[in-house]
Amino acid sequence: MLLIRKPAFARAGLMGNPSDGYHGKTISLALRDFQAEVTLYEWDEVEGVWSHNDRSRFDSVDELVRDVRLHGYYGGIRLVKATVKRFVEYCRGRGLKLHERNFSVRYESDIPRQVGLAGSSAIIVATLRCLMEFYGVDVPRRVQPSLVLSVERDELGIAAGLQDRVVQVYEGLVFMDFARERMENIHGLPCGVYEPLAPVLLPPLYVAYDANVSEPTEIVHANLRTRYAQGEPAVVAAMQTFADLALRARKAILRGDAAALGRLIDRNFDLRRSICPLPAEQVRMVEQARACGATAKFAGSGGAIIGTYSDERVYECLCESLGRIGCRVLKPTIATTPES
Repeated sequence: MLLIRKPAFARAGLMGNPSDGYHGKTISLALRDFQAEVTLYEWDEVEGVWSHNDRSRFDSVDELVRDVRLHGYYGGIRLVKATVKRFVEYCRGRGLKLHERNFSVRYESDIPRQVGLAGSSAIIVATLRCLMEFYGVDVPRRVQPSLVLSVERDELGIAAGLQDRVVQVYEGLVFMDFARERMENIHGLPCGVYEPLAPVLLPPLYVAYDANVSEPTEIVHANLRTRYAQGEPAVVAAMQTFADLALRARKAILRGDAAALGRLIDRNFDLRRSICPLPAEQVRMVEQARACGATAKFAGSGGAIIGTYSDERVYECLCESLGRIGCRVLKPTIATTPES
């Protein structure tokens, strides 16, 4: 029996977010520390199997309320179903004939949910990888992130940008340019310009997260997108500055300038704070990390932070200080492939 298993890893936005959804530039890295894995095998019917992550049983109503507040109403099975639908439509739109064998598909994920580490898009990327192998279809690497984004935007109405999907497809450390003049339409999908960078050029990094302060990304981005669309000067200017910070960070990484990169990381967060009302408990994570002598910014939509540190003394302070407020701190392992 044909059995296919494909992973996709969590990601942390190092620089430029949230400008990826606003024609900006970003740098992001794939985290091998957490992953979603999708398993697909030939079956009599097309079947999407619920995961233990798709909770429908609770010990009490209070536990149900807490779960909904943290994770929303929807689990990962909707992501799998939407990916299958968009994949079939993409293939038929390109005139690709698919065989008629059926399959069962299921997913597992240990990516902390809705803390800005891209758990949802990881499920979609892993599902797409399984479908490509099952049907023998090669979606160009540059197109895959855009196809994944179309699952979220077009099928599920999730406000998101390309950044997460790009680094989860490419893995490693990636600089991304989404400027209007750099975008190219391929197979009916808008694609940016993506440049893999060598992870060994990075200074020591840490990632910290608190699963108890999570918030769905669509809630975080909805108001910001409306303000941008309305041309609010502060928001439009901030997106341009985020893009410039990412460009400067790329140069700092390539020349090995850890101090400059750290200053840019701090500036990224300060700018975000100036245009967005941020939850106090998430701001406290950044402030306590900085009090230890580390740099800090949000790794995504909130609930997780990333930054640089100078030595083990600072890292030990991070573990102690952030641990006191319920955060887990780790030295990330960057997921790389031969192509990244």
